[in-house]
Amino acid sequence: MCMEWLNYHHLRYFWTVAKEGNLARAAEKLHVSQPSISEQVHELEDALGEKLFRREGRNNKLTDTGQMVFGYADEIFALGRELVSAVKQRPSEKTLRFYVGVADSFPKLVTNEILKPVFAMSHPIHVICREGKMDDLLAQLAAHRLDLVLSDEAASSSVNFKVFNHRLQETATTFCAEPKLAAKLKRGFPKSLNEAPALLPSDNTILRRALENWFREQKVQPRVVAEFEDLALMKVMAAEGRGFIAVPSIATNDAVAHYGFRIIGHAAKCRVQYHAITAERRIAHPAVALVLRSQVGKAGTDA
Repeated sequence: MCMEWLNYHHLRYFWTVAKEGNLARAAEKLHVSQPSISEQVHELEDALGEKLFRREGRNNKLTDTGQMVFGYADEIFALGRELVSAVKQRPSEKTLRFYVGVADSFPKLVTNEILKPVFAMSHPIHVICREGKMDDLLAQLAAHRLDLVLSDEAASSSVNFKVFNHRLQETATTFCAEPKLAAKLKRGFPKSLNEAPALLPSDNTILRRALENWFREQKVQPRVVAEFEDLALMKVMAAEGRGFIAVPSIATNDAVAHYGFRIIGHAAKCRVQYHAITAERRIAHPAVALVLRSQVGKAGTDA
């Protein structure tokens, strides 16, 4: 059957049922009755000449044709969200909104370094930073609620949408502490870190794993006083002399300036990579392009 037009209202109802798994949840999501949804899905099936669902218990499972239609519908509605976003962000005198997701393990001082060029744009810019777990941030990226995600790990190839990993910088690590403790630990570094009080990132982070490997290579075992998911809190406590910390070398100057730290020593072989993650977009956000362009030539280097 050759269709000259497609009822997108019917397509959205079908798409919602497919995403939610059954009519009840779809009806709740769309604020309409189940019979209304069922009727419109049947009209779409009649128009296409194919069954899109089969019943399995209380759930609706997609047929092979339904899977294909769902894939197209996903792209159609993603493009619709992109269209609305592009219209709202088109060059004009209005402020350009830039939604950035920051993985909770990503150092804030590094975030600041990466976003500096954005704030220097000639066009008025409004940056919205959202911090969270990687999976949640990627879901927001897929739904066009984020333009860019900053992370210390690349997105997995198993994500269910087209994603691009852009390697930004690779940095060594610098050990810092408040002046009195730093002066003590600087003598005999790195052996001086053995049994020294340490404030470390939590053990599920890339930096923590890199540090543990480096400690083993150096045959030192610091005395861990506290572990942190919030790296900003870690720096606040380190400023009070509770232990030494490890910071990305590219952010050392800012850490020293903001918290009054002194440098204990550098670990050239304790390295962490940073990534910008984007989704496929037909219209590129100018701030995304600027961030990626400003990082060209910095990958693999330390500031």
